[in-house]
Amino acid sequence: MWGLVRLLLAWLGGWGCMGRLAAPVPAWAGSRGHSGPTLLRTRRSWVWNQFFVIEEYSGPEPVLIGKSLDREEKAQYVLLAQAVDRASNRPLEPPSEFIIKVQDINDNPPVFPLGPYHATVPEMSNVGTSVIQVTAHDADDPSYGNSAKLVYTVLDGLPFFSVDPQTGVVRTAIPNMDRETQEEFLVVIQAKDMGGHMGGLSGSTTVTVTLSDVNDNPPKFPQSLYQFSVVETAGPGTLVGRLKAQDPDLGDNALMAYSILDGEGSEAFSISTDSQGQDGLLTVRKPLDFETRRSYTFRVEATNTLIDPAYLRRGPFKDVASVRVAVQDAPEPPAFTQATYHLIVPENKAPGTLVGQISASDLDSPASPIRYSILPYSDPERCFSIEPEDGTIRTAVLLDREARVWHNLTVLATELDSSAQSSRVQVAIQTLDENDNAPQLAEPYDIFVCDSAAPGQLIQVIRALDKDEVGNSSQVSLQGPVGPDANFTVRDNREDGSASLLLPSRPAPPRQAPYLVPIELWDWGQPALSSTATVTISVCRCRPDGSMASCWPEAQLSPTGLSTGALLAIVTCMGTLLALVVLFVALRRQKQEALMVLEEEDVRENIITYDDEGGGEEDTEAFDIAALQNPDGAAPPAAGPPVRRDVLPRTRAPRQPRPPGPADVAQLLALRLREADEDPSVPPYDSVQVYGYEGRGSSCGSLSSLGSGSEAGGVPGPTEPLDDWGPLFRTLAELYGAKEPPAP
Repeated sequence: MWGLVRLLLAWLGGWGCMGRLAAPVPAWAGSRGHSGPTLLRTRRSWVWNQFFVIEEYSGPEPVLIGKSLDREEKAQYVLLAQAVDRASNRPLEPPSEFIIKVQDINDNPPVFPLGPYHATVPEMSNVGTSVIQVTAHDADDPSYGNSAKLVYTVLDGLPFFSVDPQTGVVRTAIPNMDRETQEEFLVVIQAKDMGGHMGGLSGSTTVTVTLSDVNDNPPKFPQSLYQFSVVETAGPGTLVGRLKAQDPDLGDNALMAYSILDGEGSEAFSISTDSQGQDGLLTVRKPLDFETRRSYTFRVEATNTLIDPAYLRRGPFKDVASVRVAVQDAPEPPAFTQATYHLIVPENKAPGTLVGQISASDLDSPASPIRYSILPYSDPERCFSIEPEDGTIRTAVLLDREARVWHNLTVLATELDSSAQSSRVQVAIQTLDENDNAPQLAEPYDIFVCDSAAPGQLIQVIRALDKDEVGNSSQVSLQGPVGPDANFTVRDNREDGSASLLLPSRPAPPRQAPYLVPIELWDWGQPALSSTATVTISVCRCRPDGSMASCWPEAQLSPTGLSTGALLAIVTCMGTLLALVVLFVALRRQKQEALMVLEEEDVRENIITYDDEGGGEEDTEAFDIAALQNPDGAAPPAAGPPVRRDVLPRTRAPRQPRPPGPADVAQLLALRLREADEDPSVPPYDSVQVYGYEGRGSSCGSLSSLGSGSEAGGVPGPTEPLDDWGPLFRTLAELYGAKEPPAP
């Protein structure tokens, strides 16, 4: 048994555990071989002491611990031990545990798990302004020695920044750091354990510090004078030039507003800031005129829109520069003396009445002539005319204010030397009223009155109107018949242009026909105009409610419709009219049958000019042979320019075709006469129309000289009867030597 215990102790010693087995010596152990009382054995127990092993021990004495230990991996070990019988392998006692703790040494340097760092601090910050806090971690045991006690220092970044040794807070170390000088700094921070003493381990990280911008710089113009030019025809809003003040600040701190300080510049020009808030845009504000002013000089101010009160000491945050703008000459259209014209003219004035004058001039050359005209679309009725030279406007027709009050004309002024230079102006002409319209009733009045109406009862209010408006012409008075025989009374209501129609004290006698009451109307214009109108009044039988029952008592005695006598009269008239139509058609047909024989005959004509004797029918050059042909077969006229009327015509006008149907000589003569009158090749050349067929039933007989006798001298027979035939035969009478009858 004791051998087994010694063996177990040896095993435990091999694990490097220190312990002891405490138990009383049994009674039989000391009196072996002797008689005596039997003693009971007391239970043994293990007493374990803590066993410390240095981590990573590399000394000369071996330590039986099985393997090297790392506290940062595992700080302690818990072991479980139990005594058993080697022979029977039975536990001799319950299990017991003991703890092995690993003692720490400084074997881990500090590290920054969140590094590298980036931080931002405003420029011009005060000394000690917090920038960022850095934190390092040491894996060694902070409860044993100084292995995990860290101290922070700045390795790089002095003298601009400092770090708190205990907390690791980085702060500014100097004042007025300027972003415009240096915007970014790289700071190196070191953390060292062992309280920073010799032999301690260390780690480092970087902190990139960026200075943010503040509005600490005022705007500044790079030059003191800016010069621009613009043509005089540039309209409002035209860009003249850009001004840019420089501000080294960023973002909103560099936004600027521009303004014009001098009065003369602000009247002609305006300045605004572009969409980026940096440049000033100088534009035209009102029309420029080279002839009036050729240059402008003014001052422009640039100001920061956002100013930080903390930096007012570095101001003022604005700058001023001078601007000179030269106006360049350009061809301009004529300029009117007024933007619009308002002229007046009375109505009913004779054409040619002066209305007014429009004036324009060439600003580039005042002596250059101007031509005026009215655009046709603005005066489609041609009511006015304008003198092209001086722009005088006159009436061209009689104007009626009641038809049209306003005439809106567009007058065009054009330079005579350059037709491309023109301008327009609106001219409003107002037609003034005159008392030229007599008053009239507002509407036709056809009224009725009950035969039972009481004397003096109001029948109707009659209203009048006057189209004129001038003076008192619109005030109308009305008057009806006066005297004891008047059947009705008309009472003028004075101011409102109306009159009351009343029953007289003596009622009107009843009768079938309506009463026609004359009404006289006159205005109060100068001169006063008057007119007469009639009001129709029927005396009717009324129902109890006052509505009309009947105005024609006789109409109730006969049935509805026409009487028998009226129907007979209508039938008689229609029969007579039908008989006349049948008779006319029969006479017309008889006349056409008598003239059907003329369809086969050819009616010819010959045109003989006075200055050509002709050579007979064989001479085809002295006259147009086509005139002797059948007019129905004549070719249509050729297209071409119209025939000149100042020279002898070379061609004849086209003939109209003969109407279809039986020949009517009178109709044919009328057709040929109309052709001769409308032929442009005839006047002023006189001609004689010679017809081969004279027709029948002529009261004048034959006009041909072929069958007439000849007197001495070869002059054709009697011409005196031609003078009696009237002016239609005057030319023929002159041809035969008759005296021209006196003009009627």
